[in-house]
Amino acid sequence: MTAATPTSVRELALASRAAGAQIAVLSTNTKRSILQAMADALTAQADAILAANARDIAAAQAKDIGAAMLDRLRLDQSRLAGIVQAVRDIAALPDPVGQVTRRETRPNGLVVERVRIPLGLIAMIYEARPNVTADAAALCFYAGNAILLRGGSEAIESNRAIAGALRCALGEHGMPEAAITLIEDLRRETVLELLQLSDLIDLAIPRGGVGLIRFVAEHARVPVIKHYQGVCHLYVDASADIVSALRLVLDGKTTRPAACNALETLLVHRDIAATFLPRAAVALREGGVELRGCERSRALVPDMAVANEDDYAAEYLDLILAVRVVDDLDAAIAHIRQYGSDHTEVIATRDEGAAQKFIGALRSAVVLVNASSRFSDGGELGLGAEIGISTTRLHAYGPMGAESLTIERYVVRGDGQTRHGACAI
Repeated sequence: MTAATPTSVRELALASRAAGAQIAVLSTNTKRSILQAMADALTAQADAILAANARDIAAAQAKDIGAAMLDRLRLDQSRLAGIVQAVRDIAALPDPVGQVTRRETRPNGLVVERVRIPLGLIAMIYEARPNVTADAAALCFYAGNAILLRGGSEAIESNRAIAGALRCALGEHGMPEAAITLIEDLRRETVLELLQLSDLIDLAIPRGGVGLIRFVAEHARVPVIKHYQGVCHLYVDASADIVSALRLVLDGKTTRPAACNALETLLVHRDIAATFLPRAAVALREGGVELRGCERSRALVPDMAVANEDDYAAEYLDLILAVRVVDDLDAAIAHIRQYGSDHTEVIATRDEGAAQKFIGALRSAVVLVNASSRFSDGGELGLGAEIGISTTRLHAYGPMGAESLTIERYVVRGDGQTRHGACAI
C-alpha cells in the first residue's frame, strides 16, 4: 500500500470515490460473500495482525502512553476473534441499501417512496482503536460506501495489517481495493487536506479524544458527525433493587473503564444512599476503583476522596468514579443535564413512572432502564458493529451501524402526470 503524501490525498479520494460507485450497486448476496471473505482473511492473517499490534504496543510503551490508550490499542486472540465475528454479524443483517421506508399514493396518482441509498465516500479519522479499521470498513462497504481511513500513529502497524487483509478480500472478488483506503501519511497536514475535500467526501467521522474531535470539527469543510465525551451516569432510584444496582455499577465501571460507555458518575437517591453506598463502595474498591464524592456521600463512606466540579464533568476512562447523593429524581435529571455529554444514561428503579420520567426528560443518545451502560454499543444493540456513537443530532444519533451510513431520498413514480395541467405538444 503506497503511503499518501499531502499532494496525493486528493488522488486517493478520487480513486476511493470511483470505487464507491461500483460498491454502491452490488447485490446484497455479493456484499455478504465479500464480507465473509474479509472475515476469513482476518482469521487467516491473525498471526501477522497480532505481531503488528505487538509492535504498536511496544512503541506506545516506549513513549509512556497511558493505560487507557494502551487498553484501546491492544489486540489479543479474543479481541481479534471479536472483530472477525463483528464482520460476520454485519453480513447477516438486513441490507439497508434500497430499503423503502415509506410509500404513499398522492391524490393525483403519483407513488411517492422514500428509499435508502449510500452516502458515498466516508472519511474516518480515529486514534488508537485498531478494531475501528475493520468495523468502519465493513459497515461502510455493506452500506455501499467507500471509506478513507486515517488512523493514529500509535496504531499504524495494526491498521496497516487489518486494512491489508480487507483489501485482499476485495481484490480476490474483483472489486477495486480503493474502496477501503488507509492513509498512511500521519502528518496533521494530511488530515487538514482531507477535511477540505468538500467536492469528494460526503461525511467525516472523527473518533477519539476531545482534542481530535474539536480539531476535525473546527477545520472541516465537509459534514461531520461528532462523538464527544462519554460522561455516562447511573442513577440509583429510591425504589431500586440493591443487588441489581450493584451489578450495574460494577459492570459499568470495572469491566473496561477505558471504553466510552463506561460509567463516570454514580448518582444515588438520598432515601437509599445509606443502604446502597457503603456496599457499593466496598465492591467498587475490590475492583480497584477510586471514589470521589460529595459531602453527603463522604458522610456515608468517610474515606472517599472529595469530588469537585471538574470531577462531575470528567470522562476519566480509568478506574475512577464520581459519586453524588441527590434529593430525588428531579435532582438527578438536573445533574445529568448540567454535566452529561448526551452519550449514555442509566436508571436503576422498580418504579415504572420514574423510569418513564427519566427517559422523557433526557435527550441522551442511549437511555437504559435496569441495564448496564456497557450495552450502549452497536454490536450489543443489534447493529453488528458500530462506526461510532453519534452525539450530534443530525441524520444519525447514538450507535451508528450500516443503516446510519445511508440516507433517504425520494423516488416518485407516475404515468405522465404534470403539475400544471395539460401542456401543449
